[in-house]
Amino acid sequence: MMPELKPFADDSAAFEVGDLKFENGRDRIACYGSLDLTRDKAGLALARQIQAVLASVVQALEADTALPDAIPPPKKRGTVKNPF
Repeated sequence: MMPELKPFADDSAAFEVGDLKFENGRDRIACYGSLDLTRDKAGLALARQIQAVLASVVQALEADTALPDAIPPPKKRGTVKNPF
């Protein structure tokens, strides 16, 4: 069972479908990892979970009447001095 995702609602929600990770953000949703969709019932279940995630993202984007043409890329993280 997949947790309820409210796309773009916060910067903290995260969950996995197999080894595919989804991280919610206010201006983007990160998706990374690897997932094998096998030709069996388990593969079908995973495919349906991904379909549900993407459908909720599309619905949120379509509902936004002020959707911009593009957003700036994420800020690059700087290096931190080694404390040791």
